Amino acid sequence: MRILLVTGKGGVGKTTVSAATALKATDLGYRSLIVSTDPAHSLSDAFGVPLGDDPREIVPGLHAQQIDTQKRLESYWGEIRNQLMAIFDWGGVRGIEAEEFLVFPGMDELFALIEVRAQAISGLYDLVVVDCAPTAETLRLLSLPEVLSWYFDKMFFTQRRLMKAARPVLSRITNLPLPGEAVYDAAENVFTSIERARTLLLDPDVTSARLVVNPERMVVNEARRTYTYLTLFGYAVDGVVVNRVLPDVVDDPYFARWREIQAGHLERIEESFADVPVLRLRLFDDEMVGEERLRALGEELYGESDPVTSYVGKRPFRVVESEDEVRLELSLPLAGSEDIDVMRDGHEVYVTVGPYRRSFVLPDSLQRREIARAKLSDGVLTIEFVER
Repeated sequence: MRILLVTGKGGVGKTTVSAATALKATDLGYRSLIVSTDPAHSLSDAFGVPLGDDPREIVPGLHAQQIDTQKRLESYWGEIRNQLMAIFDWGGVRGIEAEEFLVFPGMDELFALIEVRAQAISGLYDLVVVDCAPTAETLRLLSLPEVLSWYFDKMFFTQRRLMKAARPVLSRITNLPLPGEAVYDAAENVFTSIERARTLLLDPDVTSARLVVNPERMVVNEARRTYTYLTLFGYAVDGVVVNRVLPDVVDDPYFARWREIQAGHLERIEESFADVPVLRLRLFDDEMVGEERLRALGEELYGESDPVTSYVGKRPFRVVESEDEVRLELSLPLAGSEDIDVMRDGHEVYVTVGPYRRSFVLPDSLQRREIARAKLSDGVLTIEFVER
């Protein structure tokens, strides 16, 4: 069973790549499901068929689903929302204003992860391709489970025990609506469901992310940041698809400058994502929608390779925290210490190994620190950061 998260900046063609990947896998015999968690669904447009909240078979062996995030929100958040509404009403906040306060950014997409897990463990599919929202929303979506996990581990169960003991007393001295056990049951159910989804998504043997980029400066920069943060949150990346590369047949002088610009970006992409396969997809002269065109796109993208088993999720580095320092650990199994140079420039760290150089965009937590030292031991380069 594999889950493939396809993400990228809005407009780079991730829905098309997702659809072509799922179709290619289905043609190879995988029982496949493609799921859209993007509130602005475009999966239906890609295949040219109407899709809804329930999976629909669109070609033999391939089902598609556009998750109704509002429906999931109501299902999981309804009891908790009613409690919060009662508190707001008690405080004089009513109507639309109160409703808006009760839906936090990213919450509806978060509950979509629960549906992804349910489909993945149903036994009905060998592959679930997730057409994710644009990268900013995806990163928020994938980081929220960890934040919620901290809250429930540190706070929730203690608060529940305290409230159970204090509720009889508080109910006699205040008319503030107090949460009952049903509210805590609902919250625990939400946490448990999200934690199970998180566990599945963090398993590199099951789940990996595939990034879609265009050879454009802003898109490449965002993809590099996404690569860093996916790794930081523990998600494995198995490949990068560079979409809309000018083909060689386009030789009009008008595009000469564009070709030169793209060449520079393509070189940077190869350098930045040297740990994973980088696939190129040319700019087509037609809209790649509908089963026939998507199948052709998938064939050109993957060729003879299997879009599922030929790509293995990797984490190029990991961040380890201790009391006084934070360490960035990078696997360099074949390098010697005399071959390595480490340099920091602003928000990036450059690691040079022999003739090759890699650059890493630092997460915010490391940008506020400075490098104390770097050392190579047992094939792992450790870069230690300390407070300025």
